[in-house]
Amino acid sequence: MTKKTKQIILRPLITEKTTRLRDANHEVCFEVAPDANKIEVKKAVEELFKTNVESVTIVQLKGKVKRLGRSQGRTKDRKKAYVKLKKGEKMIEYFEAV
Repeated sequence: MTKKTKQIILRPLITEKTTRLRDANHEVCFEVAPDANKIEVKKAVEELFKTNVESVTIVQLKGKVKRLGRSQGRTKDRKKAYVKLKKGEKMIEYFEAV
């Protein structure tokens, strides 16, 4: 079963940490589908942004317990992918894939 690239890469994550990684290490961060693996993420980024990927690191994040008055719930589990681009490749502009 093949998934579309828009189903694998859900959205870019833009925080202070990811901005530092982008400038220093030529690395970008995305929220990806919970069932996506490194190979699928690499192919999706290369197809969407027309660039070469050196490596992909995936991090699983568990949802936090939240309360609102007497009711209690959880935020959803997420999966992040740190994508390192090859030397000499242009940096990804997020609006290119729209």
